[in-house]
Amino acid sequence: MLIAVTINEGPYQHQASDSAYLFCRAALEKGHEIRRVFFYNDGVNNASSLTEPPLDDRNIVTRWSKLAEEHKLDLVVCVAAALRRGIRDENLAPGFRISGLGQLVEAGIEADRLVTFGD
Repeated sequence: MLIAVTINEGPYQHQASDSAYLFCRAALEKGHEIRRVFFYNDGVNNASSLTEPPLDDRNIVTRWSKLAEEHKLDLVVCVAAALRRGIRDENLAPGFRISGLGQLVEAGIEADRLVTFGD
């Protein structure tokens, strides 16, 4: 199955990013393909290289970067939402890229399922 994912919440104030990450990992392990992960609204904060959680906490941004590297995932950050929150190309974590809402529309059209995490 071809899956697209949208994340609408930030990495540490809501369960959405953790749930989406675990969902993507499980789907990939079962042999499904993730077409694209689109970060929208506060979800764009998942892409910030400026995030520094305590050493005893999970690093959600690094988790996404590693998953993208291992599985060649397309991690897309909404340009308008990113700019509103001060996120630019120069402070993106590895594996993320900034683009427009058209990337979400395209992923939704091409995928068998579009799964959304967060409000």
